[in-house]
Amino acid sequence: MNDNELKRRIEQNIYESAFQGWITDEGGIRRTMPCISFREYMNSCLYDDIYGYYRSGAVRIGKDGDFYTSSAVGSVMARSLAAYAVNYRRELGEPAFQIVEWGAGTGRLSTQLVNACISFDAEWAHQVRHILVDDNPAHREAAAVAAELQLAEAGGRQISILSSRQAGAMEWSGLSLVLANELLDAFPVHRVQLDGGELVELGVACDEVKGFRYVRMPLTDERIEHSLARSGIKLREGQITEVNLDAEAWLGKLGRQLKRGRLVVIDYGHEAQEYASEHRMQGTLLCYRKHQASDNPLLFPGEQDITSHVNYTQIRDAAERQGWRTVYYATQKQFLLDNGIMEVLQQHDGRDPFSAEARMNRAVRQLLLSDQMSEAFKVLVLEK
Repeated sequence: MNDNELKRRIEQNIYESAFQGWITDEGGIRRTMPCISFREYMNSCLYDDIYGYYRSGAVRIGKDGDFYTSSAVGSVMARSLAAYAVNYRRELGEPAFQIVEWGAGTGRLSTQLVNACISFDAEWAHQVRHILVDDNPAHREAAAVAAELQLAEAGGRQISILSSRQAGAMEWSGLSLVLANELLDAFPVHRVQLDGGELVELGVACDEVKGFRYVRMPLTDERIEHSLARSGIKLREGQITEVNLDAEAWLGKLGRQLKRGRLVVIDYGHEAQEYASEHRMQGTLLCYRKHQASDNPLLFPGEQDITSHVNYTQIRDAAERQGWRTVYYATQKQFLLDNGIMEVLQQHDGRDPFSAEARMNRAVRQLLLSDQMSEAFKVLVLEK
């Protein structure tokens, strides 16, 4: 991609912005300059129609990308999700059923999921519709290839591969199960700080010498303060945190679109008390580029992933205010245990560490014992 072009676009947005941010120099003098909110900056970096990280470039996931997702750890997660999906459909006795994976990436999880579902229910491939949603053309192309191979093997129904705009415009009928695996963490967020006892927003300005830089600015949306209050978050002086209003909006839109069904959110995050605890003075924002993590989103616009941890207190509150009902909330480890992960463990003599049995057992151990995967990741199930 042409990162200079995206940088120029963002600079132009800053120069044309009606917002003024400020910095205070060492002498205590406040200097103002045009700026945009961090949320607008992050949205441009990730979702610009031409140069955004999630809407351009090569495949972003896996060994040759910038990060891994839990679907890369064998097919263990897919098997537990398949067990959940099959049991959910059987409990309701619903013939018209569709699974929608929102933020499907290359379709790896979906392929594993369909295979696992078929192993539980031989008629699954002929009865259930699968929809994959992703905005990166390279991801959709990779997902289409995987789906084609899968259909040839299973002889099942067509797998639809859509952009988020297409998925947002479609009419949904019957029972649906929507999977949002590491999706909410990638929505653009507002960054706020308590500065001199006043809640301000972090904006992004352009300095001729330093390039993009943080400034402070007035809150751009009154819902920011309301969201923090509902979560019970009270920042310490100088503390920064994130507010994900886009996730709230997405929950509302999906809730209006979904006639009947459930949403399964899988993401790393915390309750509000932990989200804004004393050791998180700089918030939870992280960037990933070529499998290297950093906390500087102002570098490499459009060429690095930018994420923030999910505030599950905020998400549950927003969902329930918009008509969703919470039916399950636990760590990813507990979800896996509740959905048959121990049945995946297989006995083997240990002589071949690269055997299918040995690889599967390692994947189970990694998902259950890895601190990041097992405890930081949570599973939230919402129902309409």
